[in-house]
Amino acid sequence: MFDAQFMALPGITPQEYSYLQTATNGLNEQQVRTFLMIYSGKRKNPSDMLLFCVIGLCLVPGLQRFIVGQIGMGILYLFTGGLCLIGSIVDIINHKELAFEHNQKMVFDSLQMTRMSNFQ
Repeated sequence: MFDAQFMALPGITPQEYSYLQTATNGLNEQQVRTFLMIYSGKRKNPSDMLLFCVIGLCLVPGLQRFIVGQIGMGILYLFTGGLCLIGSIVDIINHKELAFEHNQKMVFDSLQMTRMSNFQ
């Protein structure tokens, strides 16, 4: 029913798609629209995350960690040169997982906001 709305998200992976379907299972159409409006502003596209990781490797170590809200790891990467470049290279390889983990947290936050908006 809401498949087309989920597929409109740029760079959505099958893993994220199935996670969104499971998370929004009990919501009505208006709630799903509200959820997607909130979620689409918070989620990170895996392609964008790859770009942030490359910039983090070349220019600003830890940029990718700051972008996903891991401030402590971002500071650690910044002061250690991306953990001597090894951490930054690992992040480039795992950019999809980094984006998916962030997006999972944003699904939870967006669901909470959607449910809270129904009580007002």
